[in-house]
Amino acid sequence: VQLQASGGGLVQAGGSLRLSCAASGRTFSSYALGWFRQGPGKEREFVAAIARSGAGTDYADSVKGRFTISRDNAKNTIFLQMSTLEPEDTAVYYCAAGWRLGRRTSTVDYWGQGTLVTVSS
Repeated sequence: VQLQASGGGLVQAGGSLRLSCAASGRTFSSYALGWFRQGPGKEREFVAAIARSGAGTDYADSVKGRFTISRDNAKNTIFLQMSTLEPEDTAVYYCAAGWRLGRRTSTVDYWGQGTLVTVSS
């Protein structure tokens, strides 16, 4: 599986952005998918994940209620709708796929390249 993320940019605090991640490969629907992020001087951390069917989701406490993850298996794409953005959300965001994807980076089988999100105060 190859993943290509897009949609990052500069936004003011309180604003919104939608990230997309297009995947190649016929086994896209076989993987749980998710987003991680790495802020300046920080370790990469879990943001959100979605089950193979799209029926189950999981969010980090820091983004719960503000971010929404979704997937379109027909288009091999996942999305991260981010609202009420805060300067603390500034990071490089990475999409990820894993057979047993969880909150740990060790559960990721495939990484996409990152897309930078900058939230100004």
